[in-house]
Amino acid sequence: MNKGALYAVLIALLTPLVAYFIVKQKSEEAVSMPRHFLPDSVYSTTRKGKQVSDTTWHVVGDFSLTNQDGKKISWADLKGKIVVADLFFTHCPTICPGMTSNMKRLAESVNNGKRVGDKTNKLVHFLSFSIDPDRDSVQAIKHWADRFQVNPEKWWLLTGNKKEIYDLAIHEMKMFAEDGKGVDTNFIHSDKFVLIDSNRHVRGYYDGLDSASLAQLSNDLVLLTLEKDPKEKSFFAGKLQLMAVVFLLAIFGVGLLFFFIKRKK
Repeated sequence: MNKGALYAVLIALLTPLVAYFIVKQKSEEAVSMPRHFLPDSVYSTTRKGKQVSDTTWHVVGDFSLTNQDGKKISWADLKGKIVVADLFFTHCPTICPGMTSNMKRLAESVNNGKRVGDKTNKLVHFLSFSIDPDRDSVQAIKHWADRFQVNPEKWWLLTGNKKEIYDLAIHEMKMFAEDGKGVDTNFIHSDKFVLIDSNRHVRGYYDGLDSASLAQLSNDLVLLTLEKDPKEKSFFAGKLQLMAVVFLLAIFGVGLLFFFIKRKK
């Protein structure tokens, strides 16, 4: 093998490796995952001999409420799911119909990417919590669900204990809500949609009545479905650099082999 052929082989072997690292760096720069909200604590830890700060993120507390089909629902029924949640009540004279319509459009736009067959995205679920459970019985929220043609496979309207709902909204999801005590116009609640990942960490707040904000939510939903669970390490996790070094050594070894073969001849 002449020198030109040897160089051609080395370039052919090196090109995929160089391309991999360029693409990896560019993709990490281009893709910005939805950030975490609601830190519980910040602590120091040691990684690769260096002292770094890390954060424990708030985990949204559990609940036990009833959906529009009369089924008891908790986070156990949403294991592994990405959740989009909002607040509403069926006597709402202002923003609730618009928010529900926008949630419906968002829910219908989320699919698993299949061209045929069942297009339901099993990773994403929608929740709407009634802040007027005294009047919003199962029958009332079922009527609301039918009015907006809510798909119960993807979206649950929830009612139940008032204190539990308000604690969940205000203290766990950090969404404002005020009890109107039966007077429709006295009920005040957040117009935000909250994005919660599969680890029950809040990853975003979006204006439920603003098209640009909802477009951002749709984009962030796609990114979260692609996000790797940090608790589930892949086989290659932390090994790519080692594999690159081994690959380079292999290339060097091939080069030496050709050199000695040529010298021997």
